[in-house]
Amino acid sequence: MSRSYVLWGAGAFVALCLAGFGGWVLSLPRSNASAEAPPVPQQEADAMLASLKPDRRGRPLVAVIGINDATETTDYLTPTGILRRADVADVMMLATDPGPVRLYPALVVEPDATIAAFDAAHPEGADYVIVPAMSRDDDPAVIAWLRNQAQKGARIIGICAGAKVVAAADLLDGKRATTHWYYLDEMLERSPTIRYVADRRMVLDGRVATTTGISASMPMMLTLIEAIAGRSRAEAAAHDLGLERWDARHASGAFRLTRSFATTVLANRMAFWNREELGIRLEPGMDEVSLALIADAWSRTYRSNVTTFAAAGAIDSRNGVRIIPGRSDATMPEDFRVSTFAERKPADALDLALDAITARYGARTTDVVAMQLEYTRPGTDK
Repeated sequence: MSRSYVLWGAGAFVALCLAGFGGWVLSLPRSNASAEAPPVPQQEADAMLASLKPDRRGRPLVAVIGINDATETTDYLTPTGILRRADVADVMMLATDPGPVRLYPALVVEPDATIAAFDAAHPEGADYVIVPAMSRDDDPAVIAWLRNQAQKGARIIGICAGAKVVAAADLLDGKRATTHWYYLDEMLERSPTIRYVADRRMVLDGRVATTTGISASMPMMLTLIEAIAGRSRAEAAAHDLGLERWDARHASGAFRLTRSFATTVLANRMAFWNREELGIRLEPGMDEVSLALIADAWSRTYRSNVTTFAAAGAIDSRNGVRIIPGRSDATMPEDFRVSTFAERKPADALDLALDAITARYGARTTDVVAMQLEYTRPGTDK
């Protein structure tokens, strides 16, 4: 039994749902349900670890870059939470401009610094730069900053559709790479010299790494922890997350548009009168990785939006992420509050959230969420 993690950019299926009904939906290919993840040669895994080892500082500096108006929730928070809980690097969440970062599809957080403040404090640059999916692949400030960090020697890690941002900065030209399955054709059309690598959750070429869908940030960060601090530290972090393995195995053929997926999305979007606003209560010290995964999952049902609420304003998470609530505790009806399963590990909490989605909206909606997450639920192996 294993877990695979990934997510999908919010709004990607708005265009799909508006594309028309007719035979187009019925002509969609079915997924390859029998696809299996091929093994990754040990030599390849060892080479990735060797290439990711820090070579400038004893304790690396990691920068997670975002734009203020729309950066993907799990891409931004999960790398931060995993690396900070492992305590193997100094991790800073950055934004292009002052003020909070509005994540999509849910949550609002305060970054640690702007890119300008980071550059002033660290003119030598970061050791690693994590690039989440963003609503704009070609934000001029992000593109210029990524190029500058690469020139200073930082390793660049594009999470999910963050690979498109890395490609827009011309850092993937001629390199091997991957991305979320939905955005692959778009990335290759814009950057035709990229050499796509199938059946890998993460791909490294030189000093640039890319991953499949968003929650592939979990195995990617565990691999980075192993490269920085060794196998035992990575195993401890994996146990803390509730993961049983974190290698690069992936069954790319299992993730694609299907007839069931498209018709469920269309049906859920058309039933706009049944759309619900659900709330997650913010508690000081809560696990930001669980919060990100669960808020992301509930926000991808096409039946619900997720907001946060708290009794007394912004809270600090387990690993120092300042999270700003969307509303007050008193205004969120009890029946519309969803759990973050605070006593469970993040991987288990995600499975429990998917069970809750099934109970509320049905199994087909849960399948839609899992496909967006590029997530294989326990009991299968991809």
